[in-house]
Amino acid sequence: MPIPTYEELMLPLLKSLDDGQEKHVATLADKIADDLSLSNEEKEETLSSGQTTLKNRIGWARTYLKKAGLVKDPQRGYVQITQIGSKVLEDKPIEIDNQYLMRFPGFQLFKNGSSSPGDTEEEIQLNSESTPKELIDSSFKILNNELSEEILESIHNCSPQFFENLVIDLMLSMGYGGSNKEAGKAIGKSSDGGVDGLINEDKLGLDTIYLQAKRWKNKVGAPEIRDFVGSLVGKQSNKGVFITTSSYTSEAIAYAGSVQHKVILIDGLKLTELMIEHGIGVSEVKKYSLKKIDYDYFSDDL
Repeated sequence: MPIPTYEELMLPLLKSLDDGQEKHVATLADKIADDLSLSNEEKEETLSSGQTTLKNRIGWARTYLKKAGLVKDPQRGYVQITQIGSKVLEDKPIEIDNQYLMRFPGFQLFKNGSSSPGDTEEEIQLNSESTPKELIDSSFKILNNELSEEILESIHNCSPQFFENLVIDLMLSMGYGGSNKEAGKAIGKSSDGGVDGLINEDKLGLDTIYLQAKRWKNKVGAPEIRDFVGSLVGKQSNKGVFITTSSYTSEAIAYAGSVQHKVILIDGLKLTELMIEHGIGVSEVKKYSLKKIDYDYFSDDL
């Protein structure tokens, strides 16, 4: 039989977790392949990236089930069915696909392109009417949205000290701070899991930028921004960057835009975009070079 699509693998994957136990992701592919009676050739079929087609599709099935709340990751590399997932199996569905998952709010949010709480982009869809270029662009957006969520989840699972180092690495990669040693001295310690301090705006240290970062899941409100602006006044500084792993209320955004100080707000989505852009906490899997014909080369003007 042909290798099932990722949608066709959703129900087999969920059934393989029916006992409620944590299962290592690596073992699920073999079990599902055996349950579906796939041939050795089908099991070993690989993509250009080197990953097997089956594991890739199981990975996407797992991602979509997770967005719907049917499965969860109890620890790194493991997956487990949730109470919602168990209830779905009790209803004995004939199949589970994207349309079926749209009944769950978490999946609706995911399909609407939300990469950060409170932020909604245009819906990302892959359909038969899309051109190949549109499919590439849409796939790139989907992959980056998923990567952004994985980055934020990893940040929340790390220590406050790690988050401090992450902020330093990001600012250095963007051309601030001079060196790791100088940046490390500039960034102060805090007891709330955030970063409060300053960093050089340029490598010569001609000007400084004050930073505040919050490893939060709740939205940052106007009071926190007012306090930050107050600290800028106390330091006789006009520049500040507020970084959060969550998002900002409309009042916080309005206040930051109303003061004479230059206050830049970086939310979780922007944070992950900057990390991806500057290669912080991510590695390149494969690079695709999209080319077009050079008509000048083929001009036959002699």
